[in-house]
Amino acid sequence: MIERYSRPEMAALWGPEARIKRMLIVELAWLEALAPSRKIPRREVAELRRIIEGGPLAEKVRRKEEKSAHDVVAMLQVVSDALKGKAPKVVQYLHFGLTSSDVLDTALAMQLVDATTLLIAAWKPVVKALKKLARRHQNTWMVGRTHGVHAEPIPFGLKMAGWHAEALRNITRLERVGREIAYGNLSGAVGTCAHFPPAFEARVLRACGLKAEPVSTQVVPRDRHADLFQAIALSAAAIERFATEIRHLQRTEVLEAEEPFGSGQKGSSAMPHKRNPVLCENLCGLARVIRGFTVPMLENVALWHERDITHSSVERVTLPDATVLLHFMLHRFARVLEGLNVYPKNMKRNLERSHGLVFSQRVLLELIDKGLGRMEAYDIVQRNAMETWKTGKSFQATLGADPALRRKLSAAELERLFDLSHYGRSIPQIMRRAGVL
Repeated sequence: MIERYSRPEMAALWGPEARIKRMLIVELAWLEALAPSRKIPRREVAELRRIIEGGPLAEKVRRKEEKSAHDVVAMLQVVSDALKGKAPKVVQYLHFGLTSSDVLDTALAMQLVDATTLLIAAWKPVVKALKKLARRHQNTWMVGRTHGVHAEPIPFGLKMAGWHAEALRNITRLERVGREIAYGNLSGAVGTCAHFPPAFEARVLRACGLKAEPVSTQVVPRDRHADLFQAIALSAAAIERFATEIRHLQRTEVLEAEEPFGSGQKGSSAMPHKRNPVLCENLCGLARVIRGFTVPMLENVALWHERDITHSSVERVTLPDATVLLHFMLHRFARVLEGLNVYPKNMKRNLERSHGLVFSQRVLLELIDKGLGRMEAYDIVQRNAMETWKTGKSFQATLGADPALRRKLSAAELERLFDLSHYGRSIPQIMRRAGVL
């Protein structure tokens, strides 16, 4: 992933050095378990540990791979060359009984566990900011919109509470897939554990912080990785949904909320007045990239027989890029929320722009309670609503002039139906359900 959309802590997980070191950690754990039966001296095993903890290896491995066309073999060659004369038993038993996918998939699982942990941590500031906004704006009324059209009043805090609940679902989802991806395999060429028993495999994997895949063929089944990726894509989709809403609320004719605009920031090279929602637009674009990776990750599930290698090239792009991008997106969106400008006066103004039409359902239900059939009541309310749309006159006044309505409702009864507080009666309970109160 390009540096522009990377944060160092996540990018470091996917660098070539990190990948090689994880692979060698797997080899080391295997050798340590193997050492007693093969009489590998501890001091020789320590030499391999020193290589892992020592200087860079990636460039040396790359040069070897140019000749071998095999990254695991290239790594083994580099390590064997470095240990020659120092640790002959390690050189003899390095990678003993393993196949490349044993090392690659187990190292990848370790990387993905760490990446998922970083993603969960990155959601936490978003959740904190959403809870703060929800509480602060519990009584900040705005118009709720369906199909982009005024519907009924809602507090802005309720919108934030909904986002908070979705953020918590994404954390729960990532925690689950983090557990599901924590499986490795050290079961040999076709997953039969022919040369070492399953208990040996499980012991080594525990040392790596993983569980043993129940049936691995030669690889960990790719439904685990596809499942993880769906959780990543859903997290990105959540951020996109939130960012899209902010973009809509920031439109000049709406201007109910606005992403932060820094001192000295420029919105346009041509128009000095512009304050564009570029952070949220950026987040929406990055979500598209992540979403585009979901189909290749699902297609990785169907490999030939006990394995082929079609999944490898896909994952070398999708897994690093998606985790790096989502990590960046979460940090950027936390910044948006922490600096979000909210304009209650504009919310009130926009709520009143539809002249009270947002109270139409209350009038409808009251007429039904007064004995009218639903369709007759609906026709009365709709007829007057269409008149208000046309004339711009107060909906309450238009209704009050209708003889059919006056036969059922007094002026005082009608006025009571236009009380905003009615819509807030259940808000505290809903917000408690969302975890913000």
